[in-house]
Amino acid sequence: MSLIKSISGIRGTIGGKVNDNLTPLDVVKFASAFGTWLQNNKNKKDLTLIIGRDARISGQMVSSLVTATLQGLGINVVDLGLSTTPTVEIMVPELNADGGIILTASHNPKQWNALKLLNEKGEFITGENGAEVLALAESEDFNYAEVDDLGKYETRDDAFDIHIQQILDLPMVDVEAIKAKNFKVALDAVNSTGGIAIPMLLDKLGCETIKLYCEPTGHFPHNPEPLKEHLGDICELMKSENADVGVVVDPDVDRLALIDEKGEMFGEEYTLVAVADYLLKHKKGAAISNLSSSRALRDVARSHDSEYFASAVGEVNVVTLMKEKNAVIGGEGNGGIIYPDLHYGRDSLVGVALFLTHLAKENKTVSELRAGYPSYFMGKKKIELTPEIDVDAILSKMEQEYQNEDVSTVDGVKIDFENNWVHLRKSNTEPIIRIYTEAHSQEEADQLGDDIIAKIKSLI
Repeated sequence: MSLIKSISGIRGTIGGKVNDNLTPLDVVKFASAFGTWLQNNKNKKDLTLIIGRDARISGQMVSSLVTATLQGLGINVVDLGLSTTPTVEIMVPELNADGGIILTASHNPKQWNALKLLNEKGEFITGENGAEVLALAESEDFNYAEVDDLGKYETRDDAFDIHIQQILDLPMVDVEAIKAKNFKVALDAVNSTGGIAIPMLLDKLGCETIKLYCEPTGHFPHNPEPLKEHLGDICELMKSENADVGVVVDPDVDRLALIDEKGEMFGEEYTLVAVADYLLKHKKGAAISNLSSSRALRDVARSHDSEYFASAVGEVNVVTLMKEKNAVIGGEGNGGIIYPDLHYGRDSLVGVALFLTHLAKENKTVSELRAGYPSYFMGKKKIELTPEIDVDAILSKMEQEYQNEDVSTVDGVKIDFENNWVHLRKSNTEPIIRIYTEAHSQEEADQLGDDIIAKIKSLI
């Protein structure tokens, strides 16, 4: 079964049986549910939704289904066509729309697609709202429009220009400083829409772009998650082309990985760290990430006399805490930059602009910049339990076991030791506890994970 219904939307593999995969009927049902939910919660007759898609092979088909369904409900559609997640998010308030749908399965392989749901602010809908949409989808209580009331359809081809101009207008993006450096930037856009948007931005910043996999065909040349094991080609390209910095984005361009001039990974956790270092140097305030993100962000925030807070895992949770703390910068350790002066969504384009500004002003190479940050290593393990074991009870016992340490129960159980940490989260679908660790060496991080697994087994 490859259909996953969650509070943030629906995703699945294309084809197969209805209710088991993301079939045309499932797309229509969930587009109907979201459109109906908006109609039920808006005190206005004419609703408008913004839609955009990444370059997945199934994208045009899914887009056609979503568009026709919304029009069938009497909702107007503005179609951005090939776009990015942050661009759709920007365009919802820009066009005073009532919401948006992004058609992307983010870093999932090409057989996947998804409907990601946005409110009128261009932000992901809340968990409570998502649950209401899912309930509507189950009930199929839809009322489609009669022929004279069908929604209107229009396209826009200026969304990237608008998004990029908003970035260039940000006071913390120093276009002239970047131009003066004449950076040579290698880009791996995994044959999706980053191959359109990022070169447009780099051109405005006076950078030379060396393109790798920038044709938006949807045929991903490697696993689209921007992790070290998938990025051998661009690491080699960095060395052969003597590039200054490498930029890697996922298919919908909300995750940003960086590569140094030696062809070495900057570290996906350190994208946010570097951008926060630059911003907090100029403006005191809070930095936010989730509980499974690197401690390096906390260290950098403290070095600038700023505060650090951690939210539950999930972009919606990060954004909620950022608003509560009026944060200067936030995001997730997977390379997701959220800069509230632009919008409350992960955005690789603004991440590139802020990072290049930082690099230009520091007058260092990328590797020199990275060497100035605290060095941490992460481990990821899991322990599979039998179905009859109460996972919540196990987590509660672990909380008690380490009550003399700094323990958070905001999302599972996170135990902060003096020199390392462990975060335990239960799976919502299986009797599994996921174990994330971080320490000053890979060996230490892995050993901590093994020690915690042994402790859990002793409590069963």
